[in-house]
Amino acid sequence: MIFDSLDVSYGELWGPHRGMTHPDPMSRAVAARRHAAGMDYAVLLSARERPLALVEYWPRRMWRMYLFDDRSWRMQMIDLKPHGTGSLLAHRNTRWQFSNEQEHSSGKWEVQETTTVSADGQVEVRSEFAGPRGASTEPLHARTSGPSSVPVRRFSAPVESFLCPVPEFGDWQVFAPFLAQQGHEPATTVALRDVSVDEGSGPLRATGIELLFSPGGCETSDGPAVVEPVDAGLLRITSGQLAVSDPGWIGETPRTVAVPPGEFPVTLSLLRTARGAGVAAARVTFLDIPPREWEMALRPDEDLGLLGEGQFYGVGVDTGTAAFMDATRTVIEDHLDEDLFIPLDSHFSVELPGTEPEPNLIAFRAGQGDGAYPVWIGRTDDGQVGCVVVDFQLHSAAKGE
Repeated sequence: MIFDSLDVSYGELWGPHRGMTHPDPMSRAVAARRHAAGMDYAVLLSARERPLALVEYWPRRMWRMYLFDDRSWRMQMIDLKPHGTGSLLAHRNTRWQFSNEQEHSSGKWEVQETTTVSADGQVEVRSEFAGPRGASTEPLHARTSGPSSVPVRRFSAPVESFLCPVPEFGDWQVFAPFLAQQGHEPATTVALRDVSVDEGSGPLRATGIELLFSPGGCETSDGPAVVEPVDAGLLRITSGQLAVSDPGWIGETPRTVAVPPGEFPVTLSLLRTARGAGVAAARVTFLDIPPREWEMALRPDEDLGLLGEGQFYGVGVDTGTAAFMDATRTVIEDHLDEDLFIPLDSHFSVELPGTEPEPNLIAFRAGQGDGAYPVWIGRTDDGQVGCVVVDFQLHSAAKGE
């Protein structure tokens, strides 16, 4: 294919996705802000409604490019990293051969050829053959081992042959020469045309948070359910900083909110369905005043402008458990299983007390388990923190729809 223009669209990193369009598209503006902040995103370069290249930008100024052939099959992967000359070095280039479309769809290559290039131009070409029963079903980017006997060629070459300029955001013509490796010949001048992406409503919004704690029936993806608010005890704050964290990872940077010192009630929203009950949300209330507005709890280095449609910053959960606590509260890790995680097998929440006036900790089951969950600050008319809510996104009212 000879092309004189490329359609450009943006999205999240593809990873193992093997489709022809972005599974999670984003606007050019969001991608540009992520580029400036050193955050990852992906650029899809297409022509005549066919994908030609998918370029991923990774932190530390690393790039990965997937190349497609005329059948829109992903046939090649090139990793690029900064070189001492100020350019990018294509230091690893992997090509695949497939016997048919079914084998391509399942990632079962017949031949995989990997070329690695050192910073001074030392080249190694390694070929692997699948054998009669087909290749591994591991994702293409994860497969690193092959047959016991692997043909290898080594030689020297001018390193300049493997360099390309570091692109400024939007300067995607620098990748056009790579397309020739799959038979796509660029014209002398290649024009870029941005594919319009609806900005949508932007990051996740706090829609229906109050409904999470309103008792009564509701509809969920599992069918009819009942919301049941339950008391989880009083949380003691001494430092003026509320922390929301996985209690098993308090050493990590917690998500904090400035609040008044004192003792404040914690409420869980239980969602009971035919399959059982789960914690849909948890709230600590500081003022008995309905919030006028909601805002996402952010760390100082987090920027809402870097989020795409429906995305959020939230508390990370790796033990199936989240907790409210004072920011100065610590735990004895050796006691966590006996004092917290085992009791949570039969209870929805557990308090780890502190000797007064020291702060306590109230932990609770985290929705469906491990993952990331948004934390919302409810503010009153005069801007005070009325409550803080962790939404475990089990209830449709909490999904911003």
